[in-house]
Amino acid sequence: MSVALSVEDLLEAYRTMRTIREFEDRLHVEFAKGGIPGFVHLYAGEEASATGVCMNLNDHDHIASNHRGHGHSIAKGVDVHGMMAEIFGKRTGTCRGKGGSMHIADFDRGMMGANGIVGGGPPLVCGAALAHKLRGTGGVAVAFFGDGASNQGTTFESMNLASVWKLPVVFVAENNGYAEATASKFSVACGDIATRAAAFGMPGVTVDGHDFFAVFEAMRIATERARRGDGPSLIECKLDRYYGHFEGDNQNYRGPDEVKNLRANKDCLQRFAKALTGDHGIAAESLAAIDRDVLALIEDAVAQALAAPNPEPADLLTDVYIKY
Repeated sequence: MSVALSVEDLLEAYRTMRTIREFEDRLHVEFAKGGIPGFVHLYAGEEASATGVCMNLNDHDHIASNHRGHGHSIAKGVDVHGMMAEIFGKRTGTCRGKGGSMHIADFDRGMMGANGIVGGGPPLVCGAALAHKLRGTGGVAVAFFGDGASNQGTTFESMNLASVWKLPVVFVAENNGYAEATASKFSVACGDIATRAAAFGMPGVTVDGHDFFAVFEAMRIATERARRGDGPSLIECKLDRYYGHFEGDNQNYRGPDEVKNLRANKDCLQRFAKALTGDHGIAAESLAAIDRDVLALIEDAVAQALAAPNPEPADLLTDVYIKY
């Protein structure tokens, strides 16, 4: 049975989705100016997935992300100012400017880190889930990965281990149709990644990743199963990214007007806003007020990041090894 979300919950979800969208759109602009070091992979277009998943979690639950991790970080509650500073490589960043876009982490929020290794997250969450199980915390660990990582041995090994040990894990496959420039129809042997769950003795479901409510409900069921001690689940969110695999990707592998049509006809944020004002009686001005707040937040985060100090040479020798 689905759970009715309060108006406060719905507005929180909208704020999270809007924050992710504005954060990513602004990074698209700032990266083009040349002030951001390293690679940047943007999450715009996929906001309903991260938000629907993470609204079922708390600070004690854990997530592990991938190279496209900004949306997951924001949805898990990582500070936007710290994230922006980290992406600009500044000392005030969440990882003191030494991780950058692909390695944002905040253990206080249960964000184990974005990861530049394809399929690197699933093994990490098995460790976190095992800790939750042994300590009896009732916590859940979630691995976000894409259609490319769905073919990695690390992912399969993690799914098998999670089932054998009945770990409280939720595997979230965000299938945006492309592994870098290769369409998933050429690289994934099955029509739905979720069907692979049966091989590991866990439930699997494919949902419309543009639909916040569908993602939220699938995650609610999977989270409750995990907290009961019944083991892992696999959720496949079919969705689309608006920008290239990385900033600077010319996306010649996509069809003419593909992204234009996606923005016009399948945008998850527009769809959610329409549901809030049409089906849930929320005033359009309430959403507009959130939009203004978020724009101000992003503007301030960029300004503070630009003004923040760079790491010092001595910082290279810190945060490298853990001393027990």
